[in-house]
Amino acid sequence: MSAARPPVFLERQSYRHRRLIDASRVVPVFGLMLFLVPLLWPQPQPEAQGAPGQVALAGRGLYLFLAWGGLVAVTALISQRLRSRLAAAAPPPARTGGEAAEGVSDGAGGADVL
Repeated sequence: MSAARPPVFLERQSYRHRRLIDASRVVPVFGLMLFLVPLLWPQPQPEAQGAPGQVALAGRGLYLFLAWGGLVAVTALISQRLRSRLAAAAPPPARTGGEAAEGVSDGAGGADVL
């Protein structure tokens, strides 16, 4: 018999970061499903205008616009949270003293850029 392995626990922050990455990968698939929903609605017939269960073209357009807006909002929220977590995890860039004190040549033989 093999020895029982201890359970694997991830840090809370890295776990949440991975779930945000997973969510960013799922959003396009979810969006595709949202955009395909109007294809399942019954097609309006010219002789049956206003029949129950039928959705007008304006209603379909409104649905697509709202689905698109919702996807933009969800993507912006996920992106903002990922960006803030990456900024918090990354160390600040190190500045070297030589480049800050002296100008860096632009390579064109012109004036130095400070």
